[in-house]
Amino acid sequence: MQEVYDFLKKCGAYYLATVDGEKPRVRPFGTVDIFEDKLYFQTGKVKNVSKQIGFNPHVELCAMSAEGAWIRVEAIAVEDSRVEAKCHLLDAYPSLKERYSATDDNTQVFYLKDATARIYSFTAEPKEIHF
Repeated sequence: MQEVYDFLKKCGAYYLATVDGEKPRVRPFGTVDIFEDKLYFQTGKVKNVSKQIGFNPHVELCAMSAEGAWIRVEAIAVEDSRVEAKCHLLDAYPSLKERYSATDDNTQVFYLKDATARIYSFTAEPKEIHF
């Protein structure tokens, strides 16, 4: 999992895909955090992404590094409503504290469960990581 975190963190931005009815929805994300040995991301409950995950928690993340490698992570997004989890992520991204609080009714954090990450490049065999 650490390798997945490091890859996503180095990319800066990754894309999170959800399902909206029968249509895919993809948007850029930038939050990634490790808390209690789980990989987390953050959003707001008022956003469509939150509603889509509520209906179907299967998500996929994708990012490409400056070196030309890319990662795809399939997982189930599980909400963690504990203040401690929200605080940990917000502490990792202090700029978000202008819009979010660990105790507001909007901040939402998810961890990835039953995740399979695959790292690809044109110069090496794919690498698979389960967490």
